[in-house]
Amino acid sequence: MKGIIAKKYVNALMTSCNDSEIDLIEKSINDISNAFSSTKFNNIILSPDLTNEKKEEFVLSLLEKKEGKILNFIKLLVSNERLSLIPSIAKELKYQISLKNNSYEGEVISNFEISKEQITKLEENFSKKFSANIKLKVQVSDYPGVKIQLDDLGVEVSFSLDRLKSQMVEHILKAI
Repeated sequence: MKGIIAKKYVNALMTSCNDSEIDLIEKSINDISNAFSSTKFNNIILSPDLTNEKKEEFVLSLLEKKEGKILNFIKLLVSNERLSLIPSIAKELKYQISLKNNSYEGEVISNFEISKEQITKLEENFSKKFSANIKLKVQVSDYPGVKIQLDDLGVEVSFSLDRLKSQMVEHILKAI
């Protein structure tokens, strides 16, 4: 439900703002969205003891620029008691900007370090495949193989060493 409501707010922003305004709003919304990782911030925003005016003042204190459409947008969210939607709005706004610019971010997850040349080659190949600008970030984890995730495009490519071993064993057993 939150995603649907957030999408409506983002669609309204995208149609009513130019590119520079969208960039400013995205930065501001991301700053506020990052604050939601704090328990104290959530307690303040969700507190029934504080008035909407105090919540608005508190949220606006996090912003560098408190003018124009971002000010009106925050006031609108406060008046409709939708401040808790800001993380969903930030995510949807990032997605809509990616669609507009035809530029997407993804992750390469593996249990070993991947060189910059390999990442560049992967970015070029995926960019060519999807006719879009693809940027990949490397994340080293305990995943036994390599996994490439492009969430905004709904793509996940993986090569698992465990799966390869099990398929080889299965193939050998069938051959016998």
